[in-house]
Amino acid sequence: MATPTQPSRLRAWLLEGLTDQTRHRSGHRPVEEPDGSPAAEAADHGRPWWRVMCLTGLDYFSTLGYQPGIAALAAGLLSPLATIVLVVLTLLGALPVYRRVAEESPHGEGSIAMLERLLSFWKGKLFVLTLLGFAATDFLITITLSAADATAHLVENPHLTSTLNGHQVLITLIMIALLGAVFLKGFSEAIGVAVVLVFSYLALNVVVIAVGLWQVASEPHVITDWKEALTAEHGNVFMMIAIALVVFPKLALGLSGFETGVAVMPHVQGSPQDTEEKPAGRIRGTKKLLTTAAVIMSVFLITSSFVTTLLIPPAAFQPGGEANGRALAYLAHEYLGSAFGTVYDISTILILWFAGSSAMAGLLNLMPRYLPRYGMAPHWARALRPMVIVFTLIAFLVTWIFDADVDAQGGAYATGVLVLITSAAVAVTIAARRAGERGWAIGFGVISAVFVYTTAVNVAERPDGVKIGACFIAGIMALSLLSRLARVFELRVTHVEFDDMARRFIRDTANRTIRFIANEPDNRDLDEYRLKKAQIRADNDIPAEDDVMFVEVTVLDASEFESGMRVRGEVLHGRYRVLTLESSSIPNALAALLLHVRDETGQRPHIYFEWTEGNPMANFFRFFLFGQGEVAPVTREVIREAEPDRNRRPHIHAG
Repeated sequence: MATPTQPSRLRAWLLEGLTDQTRHRSGHRPVEEPDGSPAAEAADHGRPWWRVMCLTGLDYFSTLGYQPGIAALAAGLLSPLATIVLVVLTLLGALPVYRRVAEESPHGEGSIAMLERLLSFWKGKLFVLTLLGFAATDFLITITLSAADATAHLVENPHLTSTLNGHQVLITLIMIALLGAVFLKGFSEAIGVAVVLVFSYLALNVVVIAVGLWQVASEPHVITDWKEALTAEHGNVFMMIAIALVVFPKLALGLSGFETGVAVMPHVQGSPQDTEEKPAGRIRGTKKLLTTAAVIMSVFLITSSFVTTLLIPPAAFQPGGEANGRALAYLAHEYLGSAFGTVYDISTILILWFAGSSAMAGLLNLMPRYLPRYGMAPHWARALRPMVIVFTLIAFLVTWIFDADVDAQGGAYATGVLVLITSAAVAVTIAARRAGERGWAIGFGVISAVFVYTTAVNVAERPDGVKIGACFIAGIMALSLLSRLARVFELRVTHVEFDDMARRFIRDTANRTIRFIANEPDNRDLDEYRLKKAQIRADNDIPAEDDVMFVEVTVLDASEFESGMRVRGEVLHGRYRVLTLESSSIPNALAALLLHVRDETGQRPHIYFEWTEGNPMANFFRFFLFGQGEVAPVTREVIREAEPDRNRRPHIHAG
């Protein structure tokens, strides 16, 4: 007898925290954060900015595990100089951009929401879906690349190499599964774990880099040899700078973490004076978070690049080499012994594994925020656990495709990071221009141009990143459109509000048969309503003594899926009562009106249509894309899906 209850228990556990659809439609609960998401959990319990910085730092600071090695592969002996160029771009480019993003979009939507406001209708939705594709590339590759590099540190530890070598893919999959399990359990304690991991990891890196710098200072010939090799390879200093400017885009992984920084803004504790519209305290805290993280990381990037380039043989950075993907770990074992090196490996493995948590938090904040609202994901996509399972399975697939190779995933990761930063730079440039801030607009415009160049160079040299991003975009587009088709007859008016005149119309007719005439407004002159009323009476045999009201719907943005609806009443030409509605879909607006009137009055209202002329399939696509077309049958179908009891459904007439 227990078997039948199991599926319902599993379903309840998976969908725990999902917005109740009835309350959602009644307007009692605004849809701000997806229920169960990290942003929702933190909405009422903010943490100090420095603790949230550690959550962001899981992604940002953990790149020290592989960034020095990637820089050495990309720039060779010029790695320190190219890293300095990257740091300048970080502090004078990415940081000002995202400080402005924090002001403009303080609820965790990031630059995508800023750009969404600039475009409307389907072009806006498709543009956002494209950016979401690159965001998915960034965050998912963060999960898989970090887990793969954690595996590399585990497998290449001298004590474990013989046992674990050859099992990289399996180990990476286990790490991703464990990360998914953390989110299935809950995310409320993750920030505390992040603080411990980040502080311990940075402390160990301070020791390794300090020892490396001491080693360089103790052996002056190391710097001399490096300078001579640079001169022999590149000539004069101006040529070195020119080449560094050309190759630094390959180091773009060092810019990761900024988008995550604004995505976790809902976690930041604000001030008591903060309001939902103006969370000034939260914005200040986020700016401190972004600035502190950028300064700390800049220092580590320059020093780590310097010591690894000077102290590690170039051959060790190559694929299969002992320092490939783990340059600082190599130094830890080389100069501080096997015991300290193992401790460093453990710390690196843990932070790299848990770095996926900040990326997962970003995914769970962005995707459920946009896709269900666009009608481009099932309703369960608002719940935490189903989305965690989906993202974990996709991460499994990415890991299998890339064979858990860190270097192979670097191009896709850098592309996702750079596209998001470039879009953020463009967004703040437009925002500054609209605000009349000419100086900031010019400055952000220059930064945008630099990031466009950086992105273009990265794409030209590593086109695999765009290909992978395109796969994510194509997948999101296809699944989104299929989901929207599957939900096309769903009642998606979140709430209905009547003005005083409209409420009076309904109240006056509540004690007799309520009859509406659906009218497509044209000139709205006397003849239009007189002729329409006469035609509907004749087609449907409505008694002459029965009163009727006209209903007119104006389609605003047909690409919107969910929206509220306000009903206004007016009397035209001294005799015709008209209810006017604004919505994204005519059939949905009419269905919502009829069901609301039924619930308010206890009567099943009647509505009268003319049949739509033209091809039914063409009319359906007009409805799907533009919110109008085959109005009568679609209104009936929306009502049928919303009200399973046919004895309670409003009456639909077409003649």
